[in-house]
Amino acid sequence: MGHACTHDDYPGPNGNEHPVIAVLAILAIAAAILLILWVRVELHGTDDIEAALTEPDTEAAAMLKPTPLPREEREVEEAATSSRFATGFGH
Repeated sequence: MGHACTHDDYPGPNGNEHPVIAVLAILAIAAAILLILWVRVELHGTDDIEAALTEPDTEAAAMLKPTPLPREEREVEEAATSSRFATGFGH
C-alpha cells in the first residue's frame, strides 16, 4: 500500500534537501507574488478594485430574487423533491 504512487523509473526524493533550502523556496514564491501584485498596482492602479468592492452589484441582486413558479411547475418541483428524498438521493 505504501508503494502505490511510486514507479521504478521515477524514484522518490533522495532526502538530501536541506530545510533551509525549502524555506528559501517558500520565501522566493512569496516574494514573486508580492512583486506581481506591486507591478499590477503600479501599472493599473487600484481604482477598478475599489469600484468592484464598493459598488453594489445590481445584476447579482436581481438574480437572487426568487420568482414565483406557476402552479403546475410548483407541483412538479414538489413531486420531484419528495421522490428524490424518498429514494435517498437528496443528500
